[in-house]
Amino acid sequence: MSNLNAEQLYSNLQQLPQNERQRFFVLLSESFEHKENYSHQEVFGHLDNSEFTASEAADYLEISIATFRRYLKSQKITASKVIGSTHLYSLASLREFKSALNLAKHA
Repeated sequence: MSNLNAEQLYSNLQQLPQNERQRFFVLLSESFEHKENYSHQEVFGHLDNSEFTASEAADYLEISIATFRRYLKSQKITASKVIGSTHLYSLASLREFKSALNLAKHA
């Protein structure tokens, strides 16, 4: 089988008769029903090397952008990369900071 990209797969799906397209999506959905409890890695593993914008990082940390900016100003959070005027924050450092926040809440 050749490697297809998403656009090619979509194009191929459009060429299938309607009943075969429906059958494909039924088969696809059934493949996800076999397991009830997915690990964090199975759900979010594809994000391991991700970098987030400030807004995305604030969302991930479940804090307001104003609170995020305060953490930046106090250097509790630092950017992992700067591209032009865009600051990016690594998931690994955000994850570590979020754990520290959660520990502080429950202490």
